[in-house]
Amino acid sequence: MSKKDIKAKGGLPIVRGARKIRLQELPMFTRQVSAMLSAGMPLVQTLVAMEGQTDNKNFKPVIAGIRTRVEGGAMYSEALAFYPTIFDELYVSMMRAGEVGGILPETCARVAMFLESSNKLRAKVKSAMMYPTVVMIVSLVLSTALIMFVVPVFVGMFADFNAELPGLTKALLKFSNLLTTYWWAALTIVGGGIYGFKRYNKTDKGQYKVDEMKLRFPIIGELATKVAVSRFASTFSQLLHSGVQIMESLEIVGLATGNRVIGDSLIAARKTIEEGQPLSTALESNKYYPRMLVHMLSAGEKTGQIEGMMDKVSEFYESEVETMLNGLTSMIEPLLMVFIGGIIGTIVVAMFLPIFKMSEVVM
Repeated sequence: MSKKDIKAKGGLPIVRGARKIRLQELPMFTRQVSAMLSAGMPLVQTLVAMEGQTDNKNFKPVIAGIRTRVEGGAMYSEALAFYPTIFDELYVSMMRAGEVGGILPETCARVAMFLESSNKLRAKVKSAMMYPTVVMIVSLVLSTALIMFVVPVFVGMFADFNAELPGLTKALLKFSNLLTTYWWAALTIVGGGIYGFKRYNKTDKGQYKVDEMKLRFPIIGELATKVAVSRFASTFSQLLHSGVQIMESLEIVGLATGNRVIGDSLIAARKTIEEGQPLSTALESNKYYPRMLVHMLSAGEKTGQIEGMMDKVSEFYESEVETMLNGLTSMIEPLLMVFIGGIIGTIVVAMFLPIFKMSEVVM
């Protein structure tokens, strides 16, 4: 195992390109492991085959390390747990349950489907947010360039114009002079703000507050709630299908929803279950959980079909997220055009108002 590819931290390795491996390599790796195990191939031979056919130079030594530990007598899930930057607690727990239950091939197939579905949902959200983000950045850069480099050209012209400048033009000239003179301060403030927000969001309190704001924000809050609920239902279902106990499942699911507020409420719900109450009772008192989820969960608890009900909930909310993203994209496009046109138009009007005024004087 190359030290260049893997470096140790706290006794456990950090793999280079771990995020890319999780998103691109892991679903296919899991599905291929499932296929080979289902065909009767022993686990060690399966890992040898996977090591040989993997092109990712960072993932190859990871598979080799897993194989070495399995050959040494470790359980597959124990070997996976040695690489937490790739195989998170959710993945390891499901594999452990599959091993204990003697259904590792089936568990791998189920996990592969889960990973593919999660990646698909993540890609939809990312794709929908990419367009408005790029347009906003381009519009801000273009507006800043006009204010810093084009507006000053008009200053000399306006200096020879002895009439009183319109208020909009004077405000724009002052802002242009301020930005041109103190551009370094503006960059420092923007950069410091971004850095400070990232640092704050990494703290427990900060992450909780930011996630809470996401849920309360108009429109975006509804989307964030549906995404978190879809992840919860899908992850919870997969864990129960794999044989993971409900108490352990809730703790793992709490870390996998992508929202700290939803996650913490799921972890706290274990206390309600310990007191003999059903999970649906704990979620019913939380305003962020849709009534449909609570009713479906309650029905699943009464019929003993929680997994099936959560599968249906996950499918429903994934469809809801896709529909909402399509609607938001259609709505955002014209709004962005109006926003950009408003900014550029205001700058242009502010520049040409004195010229129009000058032409009126001449006439």
